[in-house]
Amino acid sequence: MKNIIVGALTLFIIGLMVFTAMDDPVYHGGEHSKVIKDFGTGDGKNQNMTASTAPQEKSDREKENEELNALRDKAGNAGAFKVSNEYKSKCSSCHGTNGSGFQNGKAMMGPKIFGQSEEQLYKSLADFKAGRRENMIMKGLLIKLNDEDLRRLAKEIGEFPQRAKERE
Repeated sequence: MKNIIVGALTLFIIGLMVFTAMDDPVYHGGEHSKVIKDFGTGDGKNQNMTASTAPQEKSDREKENEELNALRDKAGNAGAFKVSNEYKSKCSSCHGTNGSGFQNGKAMMGPKIFGQSEEQLYKSLADFKAGRRENMIMKGLLIKLNDEDLRRLAKEIGEFPQRAKERE
């Protein structure tokens, strides 16, 4: 009985595919096939293109704002203190480049870790790794780190406030 139902459904699906292919104007050289054929030729002969869909030139004001925003981002990143490559690769995407939980004025996925003590940080990292605190991302990032790695990471993050003061 199952084979009969599966066979009937297969024939039905194949029938729908054939019907769609026969009914589609693209396959019959209709207007739609010409649009697809002419698409992207760049010869300007496509009458379907209207002025509203043509790319518009940005105003000088918009260009200046984009340049200013790019400079602000660059300045914000240059003003951050140095962090290790390990912190950059494991922590900064969620906690920000300086542990503030913000990047370029936008809240990140992870909470603020800036200002926590080395011991607090180590305990949290060890708890995440051991599964006492539940977070799949943290556990996945920490699973292959040993105790010495956790202590080194906690020490570095614990030094962030001091590094920020030195940078000022």
